[in-house]
Amino acid sequence: MSYPDQKYYITFFFQRYKDFEKSIYTNTSKPKGKPKAYSDSLLIIFFAIMMIKGINRFKAQHAFLREHPTWVKKLKFKSIPDRTTLSRRYKQLALRIEQFIDYLGDLGVSLDTQTPRDVVYEDKSLYKAQGSVWHQKPRKANHIPEGLRNLDTDASWSTSKYCGWVYGYGLHLTTTANGFPRLANVWTASVSEKTGLDHKIEALSARNIRYIVADAGYTDFARIQTHAENGLFLLTPITGAKNDKKLAYLEAIETSPYLQAYQQKRKTAIEPVFSLLCELTGTDNNQKQLPVSGIENVNTFLLLSIVLLQIVMLVNSIYNGPSREVSRMKTLFQ
Repeated sequence: MSYPDQKYYITFFFQRYKDFEKSIYTNTSKPKGKPKAYSDSLLIIFFAIMMIKGINRFKAQHAFLREHPTWVKKLKFKSIPDRTTLSRRYKQLALRIEQFIDYLGDLGVSLDTQTPRDVVYEDKSLYKAQGSVWHQKPRKANHIPEGLRNLDTDASWSTSKYCGWVYGYGLHLTTTANGFPRLANVWTASVSEKTGLDHKIEALSARNIRYIVADAGYTDFARIQTHAENGLFLLTPITGAKNDKKLAYLEAIETSPYLQAYQQKRKTAIEPVFSLLCELTGTDNNQKQLPVSGIENVNTFLLLSIVLLQIVMLVNSIYNGPSREVSRMKTLFQ
């Protein structure tokens, strides 16, 4: 059995981004002005490779290019960007990466042949901020205690049954039943699951999504009714239902084998995906502590991991490999 090599992954990545750019400029003209010295596609691929290698400091990334001319040639850098250029462009890439995720998500939906395309799975995962922890009382008072170093002041607090209390950020992810990412947003940890989903409703409706399967953290009957008015059925575990509307909601789920089947898939559909992302980013210990700080850097970092997983899953489908196998690709680039 043949397997893709480095060149294949890089070429595939570039081509998908080129297709993405064509799609966004179909009805709009390309931006005018002088072309960027380093294209978004080049830097997104470069930063993704640096993520796999665990090289997350911009000074170290600059040094890597200086010390590895073969990589400069592989990626077709015309010159080596300065450390400050890398830092500045990294912060600017989040929105474009988020759009690229949406585009790849629309491509990847065809990989799931077992579940209808109008079903998605939603969840949130917490990541611990880099550096020190800013405890809630001084944070609310906007007071940084003396001696507290390397503090990420953009982060906020939240809790989960897996990690307990975490000072950091939350990745809000939407996937297909087979775990292919469709949409993703990054917020500080205190932004709730419900609020994160609110920001995706328009994009989900545009993709003709009908069912959103999520855990109990998304349960909110006011929102369930609002989403239903937009043609979206939010499937979440319900406990303690007492009024007629809640009982009717439960009955609708319990009497439908299809809706029950969608709910039963949740743990295998989306929860393992977060483990894959941790494997790709090296955030698989200490409450998934991030190697970068500040909302702009964290946003780009976490969204890059989503793109990387999408690319791997698409390539795996072409080579008839296991959909969620990331270790082979990771080994190629480490």
